[in-house]
Amino acid sequence: MAYVATRGGERAIEQSERLFREAMGPIEAARVAEIRAAMPYLIDRVMGEASLYDEDLAALALAQTGGELYEAVLLLRAWRTTQPRLGVAAAVEQGDLFTHRRISAAFKDIPGGQVLGPTLDYSHRVLETDVLAGKPFDPPKVDPADNPAPAFQPSVSAWQAANDLVDLPKPDTTKGEAIPDVTREPLLFPSKRAHTLQSLARAETGSVLALGYAAMRGYGQAHPTVNELRLAEAEVMVTHPSGTAFSAGRVKVSQAEVVSKQGETLGLGFAATFGWNEVKCIAAATLDLNAKGAPKGSATEEEFFLYHTEGVEASGFCIHFKLPHYVTFQSSLDAMRDARAKPVKEPAE
Repeated sequence: MAYVATRGGERAIEQSERLFREAMGPIEAARVAEIRAAMPYLIDRVMGEASLYDEDLAALALAQTGGELYEAVLLLRAWRTTQPRLGVAAAVEQGDLFTHRRISAAFKDIPGGQVLGPTLDYSHRVLETDVLAGKPFDPPKVDPADNPAPAFQPSVSAWQAANDLVDLPKPDTTKGEAIPDVTREPLLFPSKRAHTLQSLARAETGSVLALGYAAMRGYGQAHPTVNELRLAEAEVMVTHPSGTAFSAGRVKVSQAEVVSKQGETLGLGFAATFGWNEVKCIAAATLDLNAKGAPKGSATEEEFFLYHTEGVEASGFCIHFKLPHYVTFQSSLDAMRDARAKPVKEPAE
């Protein structure tokens, strides 16, 4: 594409940024802390799409961009590239997740039981307008459970595999630096399994939902049933140079498995991401379920949905249309004028 340099525009560009910054006002640590405390699910979404788990930095990115999600994710990804890679954590098994919420729509009585956890699924959607009149909304306290669910829950798909209901993929024994990393390697097709799951983990939530919804409505090959959905915390286990393994803390994670009848067994789709984001994981797992054998150019073809759910790249491509396209557009106008200027030939009798 051809762009025309605008002379004398440097001051105007600087002032346009100042206008934006002025509208945001001063950014202080208190504002960042308030954003982090008030909007945890938005923080989770930004961290997941940025591939960087840091709640303070995610809140800062939102404060700095005025809540513009694509810009916030871009800021966080850019900052991430400046940081050294200190090591690779150990793989996390489902049974090792500290589980806050775990449900299955496929089976009522799953091993370990259903754990509703934090959710608005069963509530009335009522706007608390009294808050605007000065009356604070004080949520009721949670009653302690009579029989608290165990913090660590078994895998539903492992239980299904033991009952010959689903064929699980072979365990991936790749470890450490040998694990393919989509942030360091180009996404090529057919995609490596690690790249597929990593791309879905950091995909833009709305894009994943749109394509996943299309598959659910009949534009895919398989209709999903939620086999297992979890909101949990994962222990980040790393190894010290001395050889000692230790926990560097916990991170919130979401994961979803969806299933569909495929012949004599169940097809399985999977997705996981940083933070608690149920909608994204269910939609992403639906795309994973439908990817095998998807028609070329369809919404469930792996190349289609992995490219078109990459939010930073997609928003950047869209935004670039605001930049000067004077030369290319002028050439189109010239071609139109030339076409109009040419005499129209009368059809031969």
